[in-house]
Amino acid sequence: METAIFNTALGEFGIGWTDAGLARLQLPGLDQDGLEQRINRGGARPGEPNREIAALINSIEDYAEGAAVDFSAVPLDLGGVPEFHRRAYALLLGIGWGETTTYGALARQLGDVTLSRAVGAAMGANPIPLVIPCHRVLASDGKPGGFSAPGGAESKLRMLSLEGVAVGAPAGQMTFGF
Repeated sequence: METAIFNTALGEFGIGWTDAGLARLQLPGLDQDGLEQRINRGGARPGEPNREIAALINSIEDYAEGAAVDFSAVPLDLGGVPEFHRRAYALLLGIGWGETTTYGALARQLGDVTLSRAVGAAMGANPIPLVIPCHRVLASDGKPGGFSAPGGAESKLRMLSLEGVAVGAPAGQMTFGF
């Protein structure tokens, strides 16, 4: 896996890719050493982004500046990711900019509402946050729920706010600011 670190309006991101596609994304919030260690773990090494990865970096920069970006067509390398997580991520890729869902709703789509905790575990293990938009998954009461990225739920709220989502509103609703 090759990696790169890049700056955005939200802070520094780390990105990791293989020939198959995007494999890792580290959200802002770590210091420089922590970010380098985290993105380069497991033998990954800094590399030069190819055309597709460079375009993705540009899209992430646009997102960080408030542009509505659709990441659903980005090629992903989910090698080593459990099948249940892959299924949950596939559903989540259909949740677009400014939209939210709940852990329970994803669990029902996966066949059983009692899978809500398993959905939460899958979101917490997401190797590609933002592109696989786990920040758009809320608790059933409209509260943010957990978020394993640096900054925790505050980072989740910041991302949702950037998309115009008023957390606490019913899932699936966004605010229009008037």
